[in-house]
Amino acid sequence: MNCKNCNTNLSSDSDYCNKCGGKIIRNRLTIRNLFQHFSETFLNYDNKFLQTVKNLFVKPEDVIGSYVDGTRKKYINPISFFAISLTISGVYLLIFKKFFYNYMDASSLYQDENMRRMFDASKDTIFEYNSFFYFILIPALALISLIVFYNKKYNYTEHVVIYLYTMSLTSIVSSVISLIVLLSLPKYFLWIGISLNLISILFHCYLLKRVFQLKISELSLKFLLFLVIFGGFYIAFGILMFLFMLMNGSINMQDFRPPS
Repeated sequence: MNCKNCNTNLSSDSDYCNKCGGKIIRNRLTIRNLFQHFSETFLNYDNKFLQTVKNLFVKPEDVIGSYVDGTRKKYINPISFFAISLTISGVYLLIFKKFFYNYMDASSLYQDENMRRMFDASKDTIFEYNSFFYFILIPALALISLIVFYNKKYNYTEHVVIYLYTMSLTSIVSSVISLIVLLSLPKYFLWIGISLNLISILFHCYLLKRVFQLKISELSLKFLLFLVIFGGFYIAFGILMFLFMLMNGSINMQDFRPPS
């Protein structure tokens, strides 16, 4: 008998491959064992996904440090975690656009008509290219983090790992909470969304403090520096996004001229 994953020769009574660790599957795929596999992967208390989510809150330095140090079986790897977050956020955005899109109303945030038009145009672009923006944001955050939280233990790729974990977690939590809010308190959706963004910033401060073992005073100074650098990135990104929306026809400069 050979392993179906790596083709290693195995004894007939093997349950796992001694080379790649893959489980030996002897039965045909059915609805029952498909659901069983799903339950083992995502619903068991001690599975990697739930352990990763829990410990990113409780002891994030262990999740990130373990992966960086080479312990790869303890928690779900950051790429898989990121893929799960994209799937969950994709489902959430699909439901949102189908049933709740009218709750993304900027009238309570902006009194200026031009600002409301810009918000409406940008939200359409963000929803359409949401995954692409995440792919850009994570390496950008990692670069800023490498500069601000310079530490010989972590190189640039390892900073990318940090933000693959953190941005995936905040995306999953935000998607779930936002959907619950839409189903129960839709009038407060926009404000709760803003609150979730602020909580996400606080969570990142907490996580970076633990990962890099910083004092509150050290964290405060580094956070201010992070905001300054990120502010420059955000302005540059905003300009590029504005130009992109002009080119793809999402907005028209005539719409922003003052009324005659």
